[in-house]
Amino acid sequence: MQTVPHLIERFIPKHYQLSLTLDRADRHFAGIVTLSGTLPPGADTIILHSKELVVESVTLDGKAADFASSDNDELHITHRDLLPGKHIIVIAYSATITDAMHGLYSCYYEHNGVKKELLATQFESHHAREVFPCIDEPEAKATFDVTLTTEPAITVLGNMPIKTQTTENELLVTTFETTPRMSTYLLAWVTGELHRKTATTNQGVEVNVWATPAQAASSLDFALDIAVRSIEFYEEYFDTPYPLPKSDHVALPDFSSGAMENWGLVTYREIALLADTHTSIGSRQYIATVIAHELAHQWFGNLVTMKWWNNLWLNESFATLMEYIAVEALHPEWNIWLDFATNESIMALRRDSIDGVQSVQTDVNHPDEINSLFDGAIVYAKGARLLRMLQHYVGDAAFQAGLKHYFNDFAYSNTEADDLWQSIARASGKDIVALMNTWISQPGFPVVHVTQQNETVSLSQEQFFVGPHQPSSALWPIPLSSSDPAMPELLTEKSITAKRPGTSSLRFNVGDSAHFITHYDEAQLAQLISELSLGLMSPVDRVQLLDEATLLARGGIMQTVQLIDLIKAYRDETSEPVWTIIAIALAELRKFIEDDPLAEEKLRTFTAEIASTQYARLGWTQRPDETEDDTKLRSTIIAMELYGENQDAIKTAQSMFAASKLEDLDSELRPLIIGATVRYGDDNIVSELLARYGNSQSGELRQDICAGITSTRQPDKIAELLETIKNPAIIRPQDAALWFVYLIRSREGRDQSWQWIRNNWQWVVDSFGGDKSYADYPRYSAGALTTRRQLQEYSGFFTPMKDVPALSRVIAMGISEIEGRVELIERDGPAVRDALRSL
Repeated sequence: MQTVPHLIERFIPKHYQLSLTLDRADRHFAGIVTLSGTLPPGADTIILHSKELVVESVTLDGKAADFASSDNDELHITHRDLLPGKHIIVIAYSATITDAMHGLYSCYYEHNGVKKELLATQFESHHAREVFPCIDEPEAKATFDVTLTTEPAITVLGNMPIKTQTTENELLVTTFETTPRMSTYLLAWVTGELHRKTATTNQGVEVNVWATPAQAASSLDFALDIAVRSIEFYEEYFDTPYPLPKSDHVALPDFSSGAMENWGLVTYREIALLADTHTSIGSRQYIATVIAHELAHQWFGNLVTMKWWNNLWLNESFATLMEYIAVEALHPEWNIWLDFATNESIMALRRDSIDGVQSVQTDVNHPDEINSLFDGAIVYAKGARLLRMLQHYVGDAAFQAGLKHYFNDFAYSNTEADDLWQSIARASGKDIVALMNTWISQPGFPVVHVTQQNETVSLSQEQFFVGPHQPSSALWPIPLSSSDPAMPELLTEKSITAKRPGTSSLRFNVGDSAHFITHYDEAQLAQLISELSLGLMSPVDRVQLLDEATLLARGGIMQTVQLIDLIKAYRDETSEPVWTIIAIALAELRKFIEDDPLAEEKLRTFTAEIASTQYARLGWTQRPDETEDDTKLRSTIIAMELYGENQDAIKTAQSMFAASKLEDLDSELRPLIIGATVRYGDDNIVSELLARYGNSQSGELRQDICAGITSTRQPDKIAELLETIKNPAIIRPQDAALWFVYLIRSREGRDQSWQWIRNNWQWVVDSFGGDKSYADYPRYSAGALTTRRQLQEYSGFFTPMKDVPALSRVIAMGISEIEGRVELIERDGPAVRDALRSL
């Protein structure tokens, strides 16, 4: 892999004065950037990043300079008088406004039958260079003065408050206050027709939530409340003031990611920010965690920033942890840490068990590799689990004190991992550097084997794998968090023994706070199942026990058939997050029975029977006094009954669909109602619903329609949906990957979707080649394929693309993932099918 030089070593920027004229009608912009900075000793050329910009002139210290484009998006500036020291460069240039959802791009929407658009920026990870010449690296922090000239009578937002705004030659000229010292990827602006709701924090920070006029004013209230209270919470938790005078949050109609933490101007997908009275509880919880995540970045990522992208996890892992800490404080009734156990933990453990997975801290040699780093299961979820482990290990007081040291010491600067570890070590008095560097630098995680003979407990660790793998001798310092204080605090060796009198149950990783799984011997597992049946385990421990069993089965340490009896022990469960893992465990069994109609029928019946008590208790209609947990649980239970082909559930769904408008259906159940109607009834409504999808301005309604109609079993309808993915007039490019993943994960849609993605790969390259979502397509394909033939097809199709930096890692991982799944089906399938047929 080619290593790209860091331009910060060749020129050190101090301040940018950026003036842009945005011509939305002609899809064009022109700019002048004045950059002051320092050329270090030994350098004789100033090198900036510039991509797809038409550079018209360059002056250096008032003199015309020579310039030329080079490889790696470089603009080389030379002059015979150029010497080391301070310089001022002025560059005039122009470029095109695109639809690519990075750089400067258009967002489209419709209001009262009129098609309109916003202009917005997305500069992470290395897209600022598409809008102005700069040193486009996180370490190259500078201050910015930004002036935008736009059409009149629109809203113009930037990182900072507006300093002046005037009308000149019938154009609106907006100049913003000077930014603090910051990285280029955090610079942002949004222009267009917007409305807002506003409030002020207890320390005087102005908070605004913005949306297009197509969205109701009432849809801004929930986000505004969460944003205000999150800032107030973080100021207290970090003991560090919010760094800017205002905090804007903007819902964009077109946005590739979920949200982006631009300093003082956070941008979101509409579905990640807007909520009204019809919004489901799960969607509200998602919105709250996204807002809390992006606001955590205002400190961790923006105020203090990683030096280079190998430490991206310093931003994302921390913000993922903090979103749960904050939301737990704002809405304790949600029990959000249970969602952490059923979302982040499950995602991290499954991805991290495949040989070849990236470590949390990963070398980045070329900017095009950066997009492949945004692996949510590792950089976000696993990293958050490791920080949660650290928080438990040192205690929350020391953790908070360490963060305060970190912000005080490194505000407006750049850091590496050891800077954070040393800050927390200073606060806790523990050797955090040695503990944590092993975890972030080694890929994978350990399984701890536990056996007890009489009064001797034997513990051993090894790296846990699912699928083919190379031998590993990796060891970790594992915080055991045992239920028995006689057990050691850390397991650092390959194996140890410990004395333990008595025969009471023994558990490790209590509370699921550390990143490992435990394999208990048969006697201990039987004790734990007994405790489970007697209601003596906490919800998080119940989630953990079943999740780890599914992993151990995947890895061949347990047999998958053992899951069937374990699932039976959960039949009296009432907690919604625990039912989430029960549903996941049952879904694990589906891949074994696709070619066995009797076993499939038995699994469907078993699924419906396990959920039957809760189905009878909850029904289809919310009670006035029911808990939010029960309201969320209802959808999980009904989904299981529909999979079980419970005729009462199917008929109820169909009658609800027939009797109500889409907007009036219960938002908790709407995708299930649509799906059951499409799957078991009238396929002709697919085209009608697809048209409705294209005309809707509601992100949640569109998502529900997508989830519902991709349930179709009809090949012609599947083909219609697949082809519609390429039609941006109906399916926005930001949503294309969602449609694809729903269809390829569908049993009936898998083969057609897999053929479609290969037939349309050039469209993927043309549409998403420079975007974070590019790697999603091989990743999602690998997550769905189940046969040796598909493994060969995947390898044959994608292996020639392994030299593409943005795809190389995800392709290698995909091959290993499919190999592991095929091996598991071949190994455990006969026993699973026999057991199901005998139920």
